[in-house]
Amino acid sequence: MCGIFGYVGTKTNAASIVLDGLKRLEYRGYDSWGVAVVIPAKAGIQVKKRIGKIGNASVSDLPASSIAFGHTRWATHGGVTQKNAHPHLSCDKRIALIHNGIFENYEEIKKTLKHHHFVSQTDTEVIVHLVEEYAKTMPLVDAVKKAFSAMKGLNAIIVLSARQIIAIRNGSPLVIGFGNKENFIASDAAALLPYTKRVHFLLDNECAIIEKDAIAGIVPHIQTLTWKVAAAEKGNYPNFMLKEIHEQTDILSTITARASYTKSFEKYIKKSRGAYLIGCGTASYAALAGEYLFSKIAKRHINVAIASEFGYHLDFLTRDSLVIAISQSGETMDILESVKKAKAKGASILALVNAPGSSLTRESDYVIPIGAGPEKAVASTKAFTAMLAHLIILAGGSPKKAVAGVRSVLDNKTIQRIAEKLKHKEHIFAIGRGLSYPTALETALKIKEISYIHAEGLAAGELKHGPLALVTRGIPVIAFLPNDETYGANLAGAMEMKARGGYIIGVSHKLHEVFDEYIHVPDAGEATIIPNVVVAQLLAYYLTIARGLDPDMPRNLAKSVTVK
Repeated sequence: MCGIFGYVGTKTNAASIVLDGLKRLEYRGYDSWGVAVVIPAKAGIQVKKRIGKIGNASVSDLPASSIAFGHTRWATHGGVTQKNAHPHLSCDKRIALIHNGIFENYEEIKKTLKHHHFVSQTDTEVIVHLVEEYAKTMPLVDAVKKAFSAMKGLNAIIVLSARQIIAIRNGSPLVIGFGNKENFIASDAAALLPYTKRVHFLLDNECAIIEKDAIAGIVPHIQTLTWKVAAAEKGNYPNFMLKEIHEQTDILSTITARASYTKSFEKYIKKSRGAYLIGCGTASYAALAGEYLFSKIAKRHINVAIASEFGYHLDFLTRDSLVIAISQSGETMDILESVKKAKAKGASILALVNAPGSSLTRESDYVIPIGAGPEKAVASTKAFTAMLAHLIILAGGSPKKAVAGVRSVLDNKTIQRIAEKLKHKEHIFAIGRGLSYPTALETALKIKEISYIHAEGLAAGELKHGPLALVTRGIPVIAFLPNDETYGANLAGAMEMKARGGYIIGVSHKLHEVFDEYIHVPDAGEATIIPNVVVAQLLAYYLTIARGLDPDMPRNLAKSVTVK
């Protein structure tokens, strides 16, 4: 979750390079930040830490240095204070350390460090003092390895000393960037794009020693990122979310053009005896949509489960089972744990993942890159519709017609006007059947995530079984009515809500008198789910803007959930 960026090279503005790297990682969510630089003349380390967002902050008050690292913290152990922010220093101020993850046994280890002075409430500060203690009798690299081996939990630690950065991880992602007489470390490859596209994704328990001319301690598997620098920048857009919403037509066109590649993985589904779709959050709704798509198009049943629950009911897996794991980041802990448990049962893993080199790609037998490019807004947009496009192809359909549908939705000015009308509402419902049910769930999630309005996605056939009790006069109801077998039943659900005072916002290929508001979406067959979802994305976005909130970084949330 937290952002990490480090630099070792010949440039003397290392602090500024690190701060710029941290800004590129702001989408991961954080409440404090810090930068540490080596003071060349003294071989000591100076740290600047602050609470809140980086904003227009400067590190010009830090000394010139060619080695530095920084961290954006999302508080877990200890409150949001300057002392609890990373980096943390050893007693002699010659070692600095930053950390992602949860150090589960920090309390018992802290008791053994009686002669060390602690200034924070964090688990992280215990690590730097443990490293310092071990370094009294062994080389620093060995001290780092020994300290890491004593830690329980899934963690990544990065240590800064006079001339090098030492990094080691287990579960929490780290990527090394290779430059010309300079090298980098980051928690996300997207942050490296302005400096290098040659990277190595650190494997579990690898310990890398990063210096300006070399990377030691590992045998790097260097990959070249295909992402463009502009893909990780806002360009002319006011924020990343709106930019990523508008990128979807090009992404969908590319996926459609490469349909034969995605379809080549169909054989693994066909030969399996029991296939399972899993995902977390938005990806779980893609999985649910996949269940409907495979039933409708391929005439095949595929089970679906929320990844965080999958580990509790996989006793039925065999060596003939296939688990299709869907993820934007490829680092979400719940999905990785479920995948590892499925592998232990002998099942094969097919990953549909957006992040190259991520942990999920390494845990999987087969990988379909989602190909949406770096997604920096916390609320997923383009990665979700790209997931849907790949699932349509895997099921035997085509997302081609969705491209024109998305263009039509992007040009629809009605959505922004409706958002202005709804900005003061406390509750919003979204309803649908069939493929429109996961659409309704994703609609509610997007509204909740970024506008902080309470929203519920409901199966339109379940309204009589409880939800109608919540309908009051004027409550907004977003009703999805695509041109498929669910149209009449969905319309009946909208009428039920209308009869009890609901304000009906119809999302459909044709107007109906029950609608109080109408958003036109052209019929694209089974791919209509994609432009319908884009309607939801835009509505959530404009609601957020109308309420004066930041759509890129919603409170309490982060892009990649790497702790439980």
